[in-house]
Amino acid sequence: MDFITFKKNVAAINIGKRLPDSVYVHVSALEYCPEILVKLVVNVYTALKIPTDTWNVVKFSMKDFKISLLNYPAFDTYAYPSLTKSYTVDLLKLNVREANYADSKNPPILHRKELFVHESHCNRSQFVQNTSAGEALGLYIKPRTIGFKNSWNKLIRSKGYYLDDSGILKPLSESVEDSTKELIVIDRHLTAIDRSQLSTPMKILANNGFLKGEHSILDYGCGKGDDIRELEAHGIDAIGWDPVHCPETDLINSDIVNLGFVINVIEDIEERNATLRTAWELTDKLLIVSVMIAGESVISQFMPYKDGVVTSRNTFQRYYQQAEFLAYVKNVLKVSPIAVGQGVCILFKSDLDEQNFQLKKQHIHRTWTHLTFTESSKETIRSLEKTITNNKELFDDFWQTTLDLGRTPANDEFDQSEHIRRLAGSHKKALDALIAYNGDSELIKAQNVRQEDLLVYFALSLFEKRKPYTHTPASLKRDIKVFFESHSAALDEAKGLLFTVGNPENIERESMLAFEALKSGEIQRGHHWTLHKRHLDSLPPILRIYIGCATQLYGDLSTIQLIKIHFRSGKVTLLGYEKWETEQPLLIERIKIKLRDQDVDFFDYVGQYNPVPLLNKDDFV
Repeated sequence: MDFITFKKNVAAINIGKRLPDSVYVHVSALEYCPEILVKLVVNVYTALKIPTDTWNVVKFSMKDFKISLLNYPAFDTYAYPSLTKSYTVDLLKLNVREANYADSKNPPILHRKELFVHESHCNRSQFVQNTSAGEALGLYIKPRTIGFKNSWNKLIRSKGYYLDDSGILKPLSESVEDSTKELIVIDRHLTAIDRSQLSTPMKILANNGFLKGEHSILDYGCGKGDDIRELEAHGIDAIGWDPVHCPETDLINSDIVNLGFVINVIEDIEERNATLRTAWELTDKLLIVSVMIAGESVISQFMPYKDGVVTSRNTFQRYYQQAEFLAYVKNVLKVSPIAVGQGVCILFKSDLDEQNFQLKKQHIHRTWTHLTFTESSKETIRSLEKTITNNKELFDDFWQTTLDLGRTPANDEFDQSEHIRRLAGSHKKALDALIAYNGDSELIKAQNVRQEDLLVYFALSLFEKRKPYTHTPASLKRDIKVFFESHSAALDEAKGLLFTVGNPENIERESMLAFEALKSGEIQRGHHWTLHKRHLDSLPPILRIYIGCATQLYGDLSTIQLIKIHFRSGKVTLLGYEKWETEQPLLIERIKIKLRDQDVDFFDYVGQYNPVPLLNKDDFV
């Protein structure tokens, strides 16, 4: 069967619960569906050896060539049964994905069960009564908000009712529970916002090279799906799921999962923790989590509720502070997150991926200037001179890769390794010829700066006190072998460098020297140096580590222009300006990072404060 035939027959189903993009049919009503679909279901569960007692509802997709076998064990006995397991079968790719909801505290549930069955079903009259009772209370006015157990139960309680052991609606006055308990129903469906551009987490993923089409992406809590539409427009394999706006999407494991501004709008702590754990379980490579960050001045404007506030739109918000947010994620998932922005962190499933990400942040790709070969070198490279000249682009790329690494590339570190080895005999012979051709001054400089990059990486890993890695990337092993005697020797040298960072006199001395060399920024002897972030790569290792310790607590600097290094207080201040390209850009955010306290203070100059203009911009450009 092809997709066109499948779609035509699904459209012809005259029984079941019909949604815009799918049809749900109880197993008892399958015989009333087109015969070709019945045979398809039989063939699927037979071929995949899915026991018939592990599912009782079939979902026929109308937009994809897929069927799902769903299990609602209490379908006949409970008014609003919960989903415990699903098998989603891709009929095009011929694969199956299983999802288990048995332990979920907030599983999907069914309503209007009478639509799933034939009119001859023995319990259909009871199903109709259950639905009529719900309609009389106005429970179905907003159908997108009632698809999950917790929101459904809260809505019922807000109407003054509860569900008995069979799921039948009963007045709270008849319940043994305390009916006087404060009832607040949060309008979660109002939390989603319209976006005209990618969300902050997606921008961070893009800036770090994760949106090049190499990874599948699940936007878990996608809201109205604006991010997904943009990603799909660029050919990226992305799907979105949302309990309100996109509940029909099958939750499948993906390389990258985005939990963007979701846990901060969940008022139930257990559900919040469960959501975070579920997102992590759905992650194959990388999870990115984001929340709202705010201080007391913002929080005090709203009515307190549980561990957060109720906003003016009757939505819940759990505002965090940066350190608090990172600690929360680590406590729930037992994995150390990496801060990549204010209220944004990422977590890797693989230690190797995490190390490569951290290494990449400290590996500065510099631009090198080629030197022309001297007369004395001609004889040395006579045998390869013509080869180099005739293949200049290839040998230039090899030279640049060597300078970037500070050492001879391994075969898997240079894309055209086979070609260069065929022409020169080996990477070493190619490099020897190029040293004779270009001189070795650039290579010596490259070796020194690469060693500095590695020392910064190791020092920051010690500062963050990340767990020891059981495996080391192959490239890092090569670096350690070339630049240090051993891994322990590298760590010892990094420890010494990190120790010097703790001395305020060292910070001031290195800042004064760097300021004199760069002739840029604003310096106040004995107090601070403010510089533009573009100079970070030119700073000595001590200052890179000092600032690196701060950014490990804060994250990405994409919205930041200026960095203030405080000499004595153990602080770093990040300054973000609106319209930096103007003569007097306006300060809109100031982040003060207190290294000694491992804490971050965020100051927003938009709103109640008048943004401060930068009057001496010329000092920084």
